[in-house]
Amino acid sequence: MKKILPFILASTFIFQMSAQNWRKDTGAARNPAYKSGSPAINPANSEKSAPKAALSEGYVFSSFDMVRLGPDTAHGEQYSVYTIGEGNQSYTATIWITPFELNRTETTYEFWQKIRVQAEKRGYVFASKGQEGSEGKYGAAPTESGKFQPVTKISWYDAVVWCNALSEISGLQPAYTFNGKVLRDSTDSLSLDQCVCDFEGEGYRLPTEAEWEFAARKTKAGFQSGALFSGQVDITGRKDPSFPEDELAWTASNTDRTHLVGTAGTPFTPDAPPAPGSGNPNGSGLFDMSGNVLEFCWDWMASYIELPAGSRSTGPEFGSQRISRGGSCSKYTPFAYAGDRYSFDPNENYDYMGFRIARTVK
Repeated sequence: MKKILPFILASTFIFQMSAQNWRKDTGAARNPAYKSGSPAINPANSEKSAPKAALSEGYVFSSFDMVRLGPDTAHGEQYSVYTIGEGNQSYTATIWITPFELNRTETTYEFWQKIRVQAEKRGYVFASKGQEGSEGKYGAAPTESGKFQPVTKISWYDAVVWCNALSEISGLQPAYTFNGKVLRDSTDSLSLDQCVCDFEGEGYRLPTEAEWEFAARKTKAGFQSGALFSGQVDITGRKDPSFPEDELAWTASNTDRTHLVGTAGTPFTPDAPPAPGSGNPNGSGLFDMSGNVLEFCWDWMASYIELPAGSRSTGPEFGSQRISRGGSCSKYTPFAYAGDRYSFDPNENYDYMGFRIARTVK
């Protein structure tokens, strides 16, 4: 049965959130010392800002920027092992991660639109055309000011079919099939609910929940707690809960809308918006793993289970709701810790739901 709100949401929490003195999305709101016209950098008086996790000097933003994660196979590592749900869930499990790539940012509307238009010319069908963030015009051409907003108003079905289109356009074998047939129609929910994913192939796909949490919690020093925002660590990658949450994520505590990808933590004024990719990344160099938009994962919702050593965790074969992770800017999905979980009917779409792409590395 379809559910309008995520199953995890508690009405009492909504009441508590609505009673807060929410700080809205201006540089001055997040940094009282910030003055209009100041450079778009993190507060100079904070040692807990960009220097501890910033990307290397010379970083150039791209909507399509895959980051390699997992074991260091060059030095003989076969798996990266961690405990999913640690510090956040009442049930946990040991997870064995093999090499994979994850996009540095959530899928932007510009990237989505470019692939969607090409895909439709190849016969692909999308139930939803998407929009720029939470305030864009549905199905419209990307705008100069909003093209790097995350795509929203798409379903899990749309995201899966789009991944297949990206693979095909890139000359790769699409990952999602049903009875051996590549899925190219997001309105075919019956086939999509029974589809299989080729995790051994190199086609683009959604991350598994295990891969997503690995990417959200991995640091230079190991793994951060699941009870912190992704990236709430110091420059060595060690836990630092004093790192301001508002400098790591766009959530209902500091905004009421989506923002350009990778801008959390960048002071700005309405007439001088920040550049995409100018904010604070997490310990793996990824942006917005907490907040901005919820991100679809492959798995059906279920409790974690222990698997044999070396087995890939992909969740149950069947279910009723697909996992989403990361929280968002919406008051309806306020839980944004690295270990927090949501689940939705795969046909649902909202203006605070999006995705990022993954791919297996050989």
